[in-house]
Amino acid sequence: MFEIKGQLKTVKDTQVVSEKFKKREFVLVDDSTEYPQTLLLQLAQDNCDKLNGLKSGDRVLVKFNLRGREWTNPQGEVKVFNTLDAWFIQQEDANTSVKGGIEKNFQEDAINTMVDSQDDGLPF
Repeated sequence: MFEIKGQLKTVKDTQVVSEKFKKREFVLVDDSTEYPQTLLLQLAQDNCDKLNGLKSGDRVLVKFNLRGREWTNPQGEVKVFNTLDAWFIQQEDANTSVKGGIEKNFQEDAINTMVDSQDDGLPF
């Protein structure tokens, strides 16, 4: 499992590839480094709806799996294809990281308080 944050550049419509498979592609710009990377990811099957309500310019957190497969073309050449298969996407807001940090600090303080107050004289 991989995780990436970035800005949505393009959100495409759902494509029905066959009776048993549908996908929805989107383009994400990872601007976390000096050289931004433009990535094509896809959601498949029931996950396609997870892009509903999101638009170009939204900042998102995406969790995805890296998939690869071989295909032999009619001329006998073996080709390898990779897919970034997203299964989780969530819009970030300005308070997400601050809120998460506050909750984490509160949890750590509560655990430390419980450990400090548990002096029952046992050696373990």
